[in-house]
Amino acid sequence: MGADEETARPEPERTGPEQPDGPEPQDRPEPQDRPAGPVGLDTRDRAVLALEARSWRTAGAKERAVREELGLSSTRYYQLLNGLLDRPEALAHAPVLVNRLRRVRDARRAAR
Repeated sequence: MGADEETARPEPERTGPEQPDGPEPQDRPEPQDRPAGPVGLDTRDRAVLALEARSWRTAGAKERAVREELGLSSTRYYQLLNGLLDRPEALAHAPVLVNRLRRVRDARRAAR
């Protein structure tokens, strides 16, 4: 092995606490399932909003998609969706959808 070959090797990446740059381990945020999107909405919250935004041709298609794609019962799905409608993060993520669903919810409450 020549001198050129030794210098051409990349340095192995270090990923331990001995790395000088970056926050201390106690300052690092907890790893969460929040890739891209507004802070505060996890993957499931975004999936619930995305599923609600879709249109459905048959009566049972939405309930089937809730079970298959989200692994939730219909009751739990609507509980999560109702809770999302009150969160500002959901409004920031899908303002048209959330405002429409809020109007529908308010109209149903007023009709009681």
